[in-house]
Amino acid sequence: MIEMLRVDHRLLHGQVAFSWTSMLSADCILIANDSAASNELKKTAMKLAKPNGVKLVIKNVVDSIAALNKGVTDKYKLFIVVGNIEDAATIVENYSEIKSINIGGTLPGDDKTNISKTISVTKEEKKTLKDLVGSGYEVYIQMVPSDSKIDVGKLV
Repeated sequence: MIEMLRVDHRLLHGQVAFSWTSMLSADCILIANDSAASNELKKTAMKLAKPNGVKLVIKNVVDSIAALNKGVTDKYKLFIVVGNIEDAATIVENYSEIKSINIGGTLPGDDKTNISKTISVTKEEKKTLKDLVGSGYEVYIQMVPSDSKIDVGKLV
């Protein structure tokens, strides 16, 4: 069962590894990220950061979608983390069981505008977020479990 899909450019770090995993009672974290899947150093660092007793799987986005659709992950309380909004959109468009997206952190950039203090988006990402909200997905910003959810639909 999918507990959460989160966008966080940092992928696996203390906040994700402990706060969210604990709150969700997740027993498996799926990092769906093309760069991480092909970088042994990143994989090793993330394996060291994962909580004890929690399985960590690192796959590219296409392979992650295939695993979800095959039911390979069904036995887990799964927490999915992607590095950007586009990857989150690709997953929800190709796996119908996910109905909400948590936006936890995006990288700032010259071509981006802030929609909150921690979330910067390009024009294309803003359109993607609008499209997701318009298609009925719950898209919200929530850095840590104790924060209130902020509806992205009201920001874009």
